[in-house]
Amino acid sequence: MKLLDEFKAFIARGNVVDLAVGVVIGAAFGRIVSSLVDGLIMPTIAVLGGGVRVEDWKVVLRPARLDAAGREVAAEVALRYGAVLQSAIDFVLIAAVIFLFLRAYNRLRQPAAAEPPKPAEDIVLLREIRDLLRAQREPQKP
Repeated sequence: MKLLDEFKAFIARGNVVDLAVGVVIGAAFGRIVSSLVDGLIMPTIAVLGGGVRVEDWKVVLRPARLDAAGREVAAEVALRYGAVLQSAIDFVLIAAVIFLFLRAYNRLRQPAAAEPPKPAEDIVLLREIRDLLRAQREPQKP
């Protein structure tokens, strides 16, 4: 029973709920950015790169082997750097958008510039005493 109570207390914490909401929103946001990359950015790069989809960019180390009937006997061995490039672009775009969102959010949360705090009363009195002593030491100018 104690374990169940501890689990309830753990789940009821605000941090866990905030984290769960963040994960769900982050997953949905990731899908939006991925569709943006897949639907707009990568086709543009593919056109600039000769009409081949970026995902299909690769370096073939060993081509596929076919038998006499045309069936594949051994699969192609290739370095698929296009898929890595697409994942990297996804990551950079997601990170950039999250950065811009957090930057705007932090600017909204900053309190308005407040007046500097007034000095304590004892500090004010000490300054007045200092100014009076300084005035007594200086010779009076006619």
